[in-house]
Amino acid sequence: MNLPTWITVSRLLGLPFLFYFLATPNPSHRWISVIIFLIAASTDWVDGYLARKLDQVTELGKFLDPLVDKLLVLGPLLSLISLQQVPAWSVFLILGREIAIAGWRINPNLTGNTTIQGANIWGKLKTVTQITAIALLIAPLPQPWGTISITVFWLSVVLTLLSGIIYLVRVC
Repeated sequence: MNLPTWITVSRLLGLPFLFYFLATPNPSHRWISVIIFLIAASTDWVDGYLARKLDQVTELGKFLDPLVDKLLVLGPLLSLISLQQVPAWSVFLILGREIAIAGWRINPNLTGNTTIQGANIWGKLKTVTQITAIALLIAPLPQPWGTISITVFWLSVVLTLLSGIIYLVRVC
């Protein structure tokens, strides 16, 4: 594994800490969770930049990057369900889309090799919106931020479904 792939995998190290701090969601734990989440999420840009800059884009990296992104997004969303900030059915929609598209992105070709399609602009927009929504929802912000946070969350749900539909239309 190269450096960008190691950075991708390191993103998962923040999840246990997020779960721990969100299990007792006092304001200081929530701010710690926001910081951990944003640091982990920012490595998504770093690993992609390094992979391109160092010419180390690999099939493993193209596979692991979106998988780790999904875990980094779904983990905090599960905590937000338990905190009753988002409905479980909305997270189920996100999870369903992510699983469906993850399977479609792996393309076996005629030579027997498998290639992984990278994310398109809609997938990247979806990820940025999800990260923004999760950070806002985790943060212990006063009104009107609560309304803004949930609005950004619902926008991320819509973009998640829309990006999935666009992906499927383009592939099929």
